[in-house]
Amino acid sequence: MTVHTQLSPRVQRTRDKILSAATKLFLGKGFLETRMDDVADEAKVSKQTLYAHAGTKEALFLAMAEAMIAKAVTAQRAAAPDPQVTDNPKAFLYAHAREQLRTAHDPALMQVRRVAIAEAARFPSFGQAVFDLGPGTSIGRLERAFAMWHHVGRLHAPDPLRAARTFNWLIMGGPTSEVMLTGQSSTLAPGASEAHVRECVRVFWTAYGV
Repeated sequence: MTVHTQLSPRVQRTRDKILSAATKLFLGKGFLETRMDDVADEAKVSKQTLYAHAGTKEALFLAMAEAMIAKAVTAQRAAAPDPQVTDNPKAFLYAHAREQLRTAHDPALMQVRRVAIAEAARFPSFGQAVFDLGPGTSIGRLERAFAMWHHVGRLHAPDPLRAARTFNWLIMGGPTSEVMLTGQSSTLAPGASEAHVRECVRVFWTAYGV
């Protein structure tokens, strides 16, 4: 199901209905238990229309994941914009970590990751797509910021990619892994979330700060 930038209103409405139905069923029943017939019924479209838009069930899952994660990434960047060279690195670390943790603990996005992991052996493209769109985007953003600040002596990160991976997985470890593995759906309490963010920034700054 290819993502288009310019669609007619009618086509966009149909596509939105299909993605909404796919999201409800894939996240509620899992990938294997969801049939394309079920998606067509839920979206109130014909099977011919569904296949014309989606192509295959695998492509539909990927389109659903891409749409959800892209929306979350856009919101995250709006709340914690890409930094400028004169910005305070530590302030950016706090803002980025808070927004990434909030995004990671969104129940729907958490379920997307669980489904992708469950199907990784059969459909490795699922996990790769979720990684590229989520953690991969975050790591790339951090790498660019760290390289910029290292260049002007405001951060000691001679290997900005390694530093970006380190900070990303500091944030995503601990509470996020616990929720992923235990099947919890609730988000972190504000106090626990802020404590985790502050500890991540403290540890990272000890290693890379100037």
